[in-house]
Amino acid sequence: MDAGASGETRVGPRQWAILGVGTLAASSASAFVAGVAFLLPYLHSVAGLSLPAAGALVAMPSVGTALTLVAWGWLVDRAGERLVLVSGSVLTTAALAGALITPSLTLLGVCFLLAGAASASAASASGRLVVGWFPAGRRGMAMGVRQMSQPLGAAVAAMSMPALAASQGLRAALAVPVVMAAVSAVAALVVVTDPPRPDRHDPGSTTLATSPYRASRYLHRIHGVSVLLVLPQALMQSFMLAWLVLGHGWSPVSAGAVVTVAQLLGAVGRIVVGVISDRVGSRLTPLRAVAVSVSVGLAVLAAAEVFGAPGVVAVALAVIATVLSVADNGLAFTAVAEHAGPHWSGRALGVQNTAQFLAISAITPVFAAGIDRWGYGPVFAGAAVVAALAVPVVPRADRVR
Repeated sequence: MDAGASGETRVGPRQWAILGVGTLAASSASAFVAGVAFLLPYLHSVAGLSLPAAGALVAMPSVGTALTLVAWGWLVDRAGERLVLVSGSVLTTAALAGALITPSLTLLGVCFLLAGAASASAASASGRLVVGWFPAGRRGMAMGVRQMSQPLGAAVAAMSMPALAASQGLRAALAVPVVMAAVSAVAALVVVTDPPRPDRHDPGSTTLATSPYRASRYLHRIHGVSVLLVLPQALMQSFMLAWLVLGHGWSPVSAGAVVTVAQLLGAVGRIVVGVISDRVGSRLTPLRAVAVSVSVGLAVLAAAEVFGAPGVVAVALAVIATVLSVADNGLAFTAVAEHAGPHWSGRALGVQNTAQFLAISAITPVFAAGIDRWGYGPVFAGAAVVAALAVPVVPRADRVR
């Protein structure tokens, strides 16, 4: 029986420990993907790459992730979460170790691609652990904790990797995600156990064993909302530090501190909206409100940039926009997993993540080119429009299979 099906709300130490390890694994993946993006100023100013070329290089982890998310999700549904988390973390460690010793930028891009492909394991497996081990009445909060892995990993990367690159070079910066991936592998091996799930051959599980994509467009719409909302998130995550360093003359260390604060606040925000979703009994009502707030926040930031608002005001608005831009993920992931059911949630979460990472991979070089040509203000405004387009796509009501 699925852990959420009983209606109980009790959560024991075992569940919290598994949630902690799943969050750690996802955080290490985020630290790698976000950390590479935070190296944009170094790659542009020190390594001598053009901004579009540097943007293409830092998109490689997202490309690798997008290529393997559904496959990892299929393996989660078939073989379990523990195997996927352990093997994926080991492979990530190996690929990043290769990045430490590679002699060329071309091979570095290949290592980034492979590491991204391996780190995708954490996305589907850790999300499925939440749905499998936590009851429905605590699942929004738990998924909020798990989804704080993205801003938490980004915060660790922002505080460490730009400073290490500036003082000791690229290899020192990349050592951060290497260590995190290795620790995640050991922790998953020791702590994680697979949650119970109904037998797919049980006559009572026939409906749950069928594809959730056949009966309605419900999951398609949630995937679409997530793709639209991940674009503003990608903009703020990938270019906020570059905006501060290259656009406003901040030092990498000071800019990294601001980005860290924004990411930590974003992590708290994900938990808050998850708790709200548990209280109101809906994932989609808070999701719709988040989409509106992201659009408004980015529109105000764009106006501040275009009209030359004082630095402290612009930075405060950028922090707010960043926090808002990451708040939706846990809600969408929980809605997807609850509708997909125990036999399809791994693949459904894989599709969800794949769509997002494909969007990030495609849009990061576009953002870089747009900023290079028109500046940050118009790009912020464009992201606000994209977030507004997500509002009518959110389904009207939650559906749980």
